[in-house]
Amino acid sequence: MPESMMLAAAGGVVAGALAVGIVLLLRRVVLASKDLGTDVEQATYQTLHLASRAAKHLRGGIAQGDATRAGRHLRSLLGCETLALVDAGGQVTIDGDDPVREVAGRLAAEASQSGRPQLQRRIRAAEREMDAVASPILAGGAPAGAIVAFAPRVRAGLVRATGEVADWVAAQVELGELDASRAALAEAEVRALRAQISPHFIYNSLNAIASFINTDPAKARELVLEFADFTRYSFRRHGEFTTVAEELRSIDSYLQLERARFGDRLRVTLQIAPEVLSTVVPFLSIQPLVENAVRHGLESKEGGGRIVIEASDQGAFAEISVEDDGVGMDPAVLERALAGAAPGEHVGLRNVDARLRQVYGDEHGLVVETNVGAGTLVRMRVPKSQPGRVAASTGSVRVPSRVEGATQLEREVNA
Repeated sequence: MPESMMLAAAGGVVAGALAVGIVLLLRRVVLASKDLGTDVEQATYQTLHLASRAAKHLRGGIAQGDATRAGRHLRSLLGCETLALVDAGGQVTIDGDDPVREVAGRLAAEASQSGRPQLQRRIRAAEREMDAVASPILAGGAPAGAIVAFAPRVRAGLVRATGEVADWVAAQVELGELDASRAALAEAEVRALRAQISPHFIYNSLNAIASFINTDPAKARELVLEFADFTRYSFRRHGEFTTVAEELRSIDSYLQLERARFGDRLRVTLQIAPEVLSTVVPFLSIQPLVENAVRHGLESKEGGGRIVIEASDQGAFAEISVEDDGVGMDPAVLERALAGAAPGEHVGLRNVDARLRQVYGDEHGLVVETNVGAGTLVRMRVPKSQPGRVAASTGSVRVPSRVEGATQLEREVNA
């Protein structure tokens, strides 16, 4: 075979091998691109990802939140060269070219005043010309700021997209305001519980302490210390959550003070599973149930009665119940009170029920069994695992003195 033919054949083999290699490489690229999804799917994912990243920086509001980080994600979302977030007070946060700051503030003010997008072309900044579109951020119908997007050429698509992003930012600001309102409501409900404790219980406790000053000074001193512990816990100003153990400590002090009034007419049985002592619960969620049993169940019953406080381990949940054999109540009256139709009745039960539903959902509201002359049983069921919830304990977690050392306690306390 001539040498030229041999070279041609060798060249053909090499070319064929290269062609096969290229085909295989392209096949792998195509398959890889299919694994990543279509262009539309990738664009959707990128949009949602950027929106999610920006959302967490907007819940505190444009002024209070981390507007710088939010602006970076919003700029990528709109695909513009420079983006400005302007709050209601006129403070401008820029992501991109800073020389456009003055123009951004002016356009944002015009958009907020008119409630409509504002477009300006051929803005001279950073030694070049660009266009800008400003869309107002209307939260609850009121101006909360504006978004200003800068690009070499603003087209209709960017105008619409900027308006949609402004509406989305407004929704995030409103959600942040809703979270703040919920927190304020929770604090107001705790204040209502404190107000319920203040006039009735404090007056009776001080009278009881005074009655022992001359006859039993040591007892009076002990009651003063219990009173101090109880009021310190009830009126503390930090933390929406506590532990079952801390609530039991407060209840222990409360019952010791009630013992000074009731004497042997009030008997208490505790059944506490140690596994639930560290369970996190809303602050002042168990003590009001005990106070309700004393005030509405046993106080008006001749001869007093018994209260049973139980906390049991139910797997992923802790079930806590307070039962009394007092006078009970009309179920219809209770239903109206829990619904808020009877504002002056059973404030403690209603507030605890509302807070449990707010924190854990409606399925975790109070369960109450009662009838006239049949006593009252109140149960609450809370998750033992609550990520993100931190109990603001008033001290180290421990069990009240009458519970310590028990694996499963059933003990009477003359309280």
